[in-house]
Amino acid sequence: MNKTNQEIHEIDFREMKPSFPLSNYVESFWMLSNVSDQEKQIVILPDGRIDLIFSFEDRNEITLLGVDSEPSWAVLAPKTSMFAVSFKLLAIEYLFEDKFTVLIDTAYNLPSDYFGISIEDFENFKGFCDLVSSKFLSILNHEIDERKRKLFDLIYNSNGEITIAEIAETIHWNSRQINRYFSQRFGISLKAYCTILRFRSTFEQIKEGKLFPEQNFTDQAHFIKNIKKFSGVTPKELNKNINDRFIQLSTLKKK
Repeated sequence: MNKTNQEIHEIDFREMKPSFPLSNYVESFWMLSNVSDQEKQIVILPDGRIDLIFSFEDRNEITLLGVDSEPSWAVLAPKTSMFAVSFKLLAIEYLFEDKFTVLIDTAYNLPSDYFGISIEDFENFKGFCDLVSSKFLSILNHEIDERKRKLFDLIYNSNGEITIAEIAETIHWNSRQINRYFSQRFGISLKAYCTILRFRSTFEQIKEGKLFPEQNFTDQAHFIKNIKKFSGVTPKELNKNINDRFIQLSTLKKK
């Protein structure tokens, strides 16, 4: 696993990337702590991920957060930490027993021992990553559908900048069937999901102050409209990130 640590003022963020084959389903493991004596107001931007949250504040349950289609607000209590797993969509089919037919703008409270492990089992962040990885690998007892694996590889590797026609031609899967699979299984169209991924791919450039489109946007107006749709603010205000409230930008690694 590749590990990165970063402290942003009073927020401590750590991240580890999974190894193959878990990387087909899991994007990252991470820890977020408010190390200050004051609560921290944050804004969570849509990023196409599904997050499983283990909170040290409430040890009786874990929370599964679906794919956001709009910004949401949260409060980090003082002196609290959470461990989390960020999943790719394919994980819902292969790692979870429950179907979770509604995944867009939803949250599910799960039992604290949902995967047969609980927050009491985590000695530290590395221990959390190792234990959860081991558990997930033990669940993967059947092979992945190669068409679906290739589908998601294309989507994520292109940051959503790929057409359904291109995907269908590459993986030899009918466009109509792909659209039906995506909508029925995840409750969002493939096109809409790719739009969220494309928005997420702008985080790094906006943090660096590059406020003009680098992705396949029609023009500057289209770029600004897309940013405002998913963040509620202009690229300029997102770049300012006053009080580090846009947590995904605040936790981006510095180059």
